[in-house]
Amino acid sequence: MYQKIIIIGNLGKDPEMRYTPSGQAVTSFPIATNRSYTGSDGQKVKETTWFRASAWGKQAEVCNNYLHKGSKVYIEGRLVPDATTGGPRLWTRQDGTSGASFEISVTTVQFLDSRAESESAPGGEDFVASDDEIPF
Repeated sequence: MYQKIIIIGNLGKDPEMRYTPSGQAVTSFPIATNRSYTGSDGQKVKETTWFRASAWGKQAEVCNNYLHKGSKVYIEGRLVPDATTGGPRLWTRQDGTSGASFEISVTTVQFLDSRAESESAPGGEDFVASDDEIPF
């Protein structure tokens, strides 16, 4: 059996790198994907889905060095189910509504920002999130 998930999105905040007790680097970062469509009532609807990505080893170090909040990335990996729910991680927002996020163990990452964009100030026009909107 095999599974693969492919995501193109923007980082919701700067990556965070740490090391396992055995000394292996792991970098975690939230990625948001956005979708817009017109609902049955004719209103424009914007939908954001959050993913928690974890890169390992040398790839973790590269991600930590070159990605920042707002960076656009292409990610391939596998879904890692929440140990409690067996599915996405469930949480409650500050306003009391429910939310869910998905964990991805990254196997491939491609930086999609141009060199000029990555050297400019962090952030992007495609996605802007306040820290209150990031679920983790």
